[in-house]
Amino acid sequence: MERWPEPVERVARVLREAGVDARLEEFPQGTPTAAAAAKAVGCEPAQIVKSLLFVCDGRPTLALVPGDRRADDAKVAALAGARKARVGNRDEVVAATGFEPGGVAPFPAPGVSRVLLARELLAHELQERAPLPKRQRLAALPSRTATSINPLDPTRASGVPAGTSA
Repeated sequence: MERWPEPVERVARVLREAGVDARLEEFPQGTPTAAAAAKAVGCEPAQIVKSLLFVCDGRPTLALVPGDRRADDAKVAALAGARKARVGNRDEVVAATGFEPGGVAPFPAPGVSRVLLARELLAHELQERAPLPKRQRLAALPSRTATSINPLDPTRASGVPAGTSA
């Protein structure tokens, strides 16, 4: 049995340890965008979860937004209680999440101080379609998972993942 690349295995381990029933998939054509990921797994882009790292007054903050939406810097700053927010650069993304930009999974995120979750994500039957490096995607997590996995500590249940619901 072929092993997943280390970043994918890290996510798989968190899911196993939390007892989450999930499926990891690999797509030979790749899924570099939310639209490509939606097409590959047969859902709408709104059902894809984009994990975006922002730096809010110097603190790494993960914003989980629908694949068909853009995160607004000012709104992220306000929700994080910060004066200013900006998208993290490559080094900041890797340092905070352990993932390369474009392949940031919503968990584990050991260096993230806060996670913001768009409420719209809780409305979908298949909640997580999270990006993973290269051609892998985390797919087919039922919506109940979104309210039971805390990205800062996935083994601990919470009402909304570790932060403010946007």
